[in-house]
Amino acid sequence: MKSKTEEAVTSSVFGRRAGAWAAWRDPESSHRFRKAGLAGCACLVTLLFVQPLARLISLALQNDLHSYIPMVPVISGYLLYIQPKTGVPYRSSIGSAIVLAAVGFASLAAAIGLGERLNVIDHLALTMLAYVSFIVASGFLFLGSPWMRAAAFPVAFLIFMVPLPDAAVNWLELALVAASADAATWMFNVTGTPMYREGTILTLPGIVLEVARECSGIRSTVVLFITSVLASNLFLQSTSRRIALVAFVIPLAIVRNGFRILVIGLLCVHIGPHMIDSFIHHRGGPIFFALSLIPLALILFWLRRHDKRVDVRP
Repeated sequence: MKSKTEEAVTSSVFGRRAGAWAAWRDPESSHRFRKAGLAGCACLVTLLFVQPLARLISLALQNDLHSYIPMVPVISGYLLYIQPKTGVPYRSSIGSAIVLAAVGFASLAAAIGLGERLNVIDHLALTMLAYVSFIVASGFLFLGSPWMRAAAFPVAFLIFMVPLPDAAVNWLELALVAASADAATWMFNVTGTPMYREGTILTLPGIVLEVARECSGIRSTVVLFITSVLASNLFLQSTSRRIALVAFVIPLAIVRNGFRILVIGLLCVHIGPHMIDSFIHHRGGPIFFALSLIPLALILFWLRRHDKRVDVRP
């Protein structure tokens, strides 16, 4: 037989549990519990990954190619903040959470299992994929599929926290080098500049230029790609026009690289070979990146105008 005190304590415990469960099930009050649970889970995951995140920040500070990464969670958080509050119901999506968590564990297991066979960047790429997967899994667990669908773009934008693996970087650099050499060759021919080409080596009057990997413009191309993805989501409604804007970045990057090679080559031909060591060669990347934003903005403006015309039709 239980004493009255024990019965009171037991009743109190069960009462608190029932009250917490009722609060969780109540549509109004459950929002607070779910948001608090998501925040706590995200903080816990971040604490568990604090060392890889510190290495990621160090990589971004030392490697120009990945310097954009610290801005990714800031942009994603801002997009979530300005997202319209549409009253999407909160509910747990266990299946989706399990799938994303499985992706995270698989990535983490691959990073640990391969160990020393991976270089620093590839290991960090797998680790960051695991981190992002766990964060997204937490969203499905506490907020559910309807809410995650409504916030699909800000959540998916977090994938840019994963640094590009070395194999992808090498492939992109080689592709950009070859395409840039083709574009520069065409531009030199248009300007009537005498030129002999052998592979990626361009022989001009008084100077020989090699389109090396350093001339690929991969960093500005990646940043331009991310910019187009962000702009397409913010300013365009049609999926086809969003894809068109992002796809426009590829020829734009090639033409920009070719134009930079043309400018450097013409300076060397008409002013002197010493222009190969000029500011425009070694530090001119941001200038040509800024110039490439002009046609990107123009095509965005044109697509947006067409989007508006479509929206006003009955």
